[in-house]
Amino acid sequence: MLKATLSLDPEFKISTVDRRMYGSFIEHLGRAVYDGIYCPGHPASNARGFRTDVIDLIKPLQIPLIRYPGGNFVSGFRWEDSVGPAKERPVRLDRAWRTVETNQVGIDEFSSWCRELGAEVMMAVNLGTRGIDDACNLLEYCNHESGSYYSDLRRAHGAEQPYRIKTWCLGNEMDGPWQIGHKTADEYGRLALETARAMKKIDSEIQLVATGSSYPEMPTFPTWEATVLDYLYDDVDYLSLHQYLGDTTNNLEDYLAKSLTTEHFIHSVVSTCDYVKAKKRSGKKLMLSFDEWNIWYHSLGSDDERIAKEPWGIAPPLLEDIYTMADAAVFGTMLITLLNHADRVKIACLAQLVNVIAPIMTEPNGGKTWLQTIYWPFYHAAQYGHGTVLRTAVSCPKYDSPNFTDVPYLESTVLLDEEQGVLTVFAVNRSLNDSLVLSADLAAFEGCSLIEHVTMYSGDPNVTNGPDKQGVSPVRVAESGVTDNHLSAVLPPLSWNVVRIQFKR
Repeated sequence: MLKATLSLDPEFKISTVDRRMYGSFIEHLGRAVYDGIYCPGHPASNARGFRTDVIDLIKPLQIPLIRYPGGNFVSGFRWEDSVGPAKERPVRLDRAWRTVETNQVGIDEFSSWCRELGAEVMMAVNLGTRGIDDACNLLEYCNHESGSYYSDLRRAHGAEQPYRIKTWCLGNEMDGPWQIGHKTADEYGRLALETARAMKKIDSEIQLVATGSSYPEMPTFPTWEATVLDYLYDDVDYLSLHQYLGDTTNNLEDYLAKSLTTEHFIHSVVSTCDYVKAKKRSGKKLMLSFDEWNIWYHSLGSDDERIAKEPWGIAPPLLEDIYTMADAAVFGTMLITLLNHADRVKIACLAQLVNVIAPIMTEPNGGKTWLQTIYWPFYHAAQYGHGTVLRTAVSCPKYDSPNFTDVPYLESTVLLDEEQGVLTVFAVNRSLNDSLVLSADLAAFEGCSLIEHVTMYSGDPNVTNGPDKQGVSPVRVAESGVTDNHLSAVLPPLSWNVVRIQFKR
């Protein structure tokens, strides 16, 4: 067995976790909305057409906010098409994904659905084909009480009370040449600045997210961030980051190391933000919104070819990756990395929530629901990942892979919930063959006892779940325990783990 030691002290704190760290994302893409969350006529759908069986699977995730309506979709979105009587809404061609958008689910329906989940809407505005006026009109529609054209229009549509949406994204991935209305950093910076200032004149309480580079390998990164923040640093509250990891080298050890790129990405963005802060002699510390993250590689390329041959379908299956145990482990390391940067990452959105690169799936044409492997790490984090992230010291063996060196077999984070008197350890054992014994001296805490050690693992890294099979799911580990304030936990090979410890407050 491999051995690892975790050193921790309640005085060494990184930051309190913002609840919005466990946000998600629904885009008008593939079957995320239609046949996903919304399916009129389905036996499980309510009177408004939303699937209650899907809602029942989302609620345990306790999602605090959901980004909407895109994504690439937003850069061609005409928000006015999505409000008013559903039967009168125009059917439009969605140029982002080359499908047909029926607009049967729009801002009013989505806001109502989010309220049922207890989640806030994180709204994105179109800075691709549209601009300042349309963003301000949408804000007025959503947030202004009454007595103006767009607020009264909302009331006429049946929503007398404003939605009071707090968080707004200024466009999406505008440095990407695939983006409708793609812009240079200067073009985007100027437009986003004037949009931000105009929106805050309508509602000074909103928080704004500036668009960062589409992903860290972009040739524009990080000069895009530096240029954009030259315009926007004093007028926005967050800078966005997007990253998807995948097994692109067909080497499992390499794949399992890829969250190290997430670590480097965050450090680079923080450094760029702080450079602009110093350049402007500002006292403001800009925070980060990691508002697209996930595992995505199974469907890359194949869906593009299919849509090229058969465009303009309504809600075709797109980006429906089926996740393995290995994917769940890498997902876990990415989640751990985000938590270990809770001092700067305040918002994170798992992209996406249903059907499209998602933890929750529905069978096509209104079939049943099922849970992917990546559902469980996200569920555990949502349930137990609260309180303060501790700064820990880890001693463990390391390995080299084709593209990485000194990869630690153990990836971990520790959260201190002082109110409940609970320590929670999230950990991934990257080893493909060996269990890892995790030891921790808990002398800084009194009267420690093990609540539970839950793990998810399989002897087959390629095992998946499906509508009629649960290939892998969490189980309890009996061998782990706490004796004389010392933790000893056995982490199986290639596993996601949750260790919860009670201590006296």
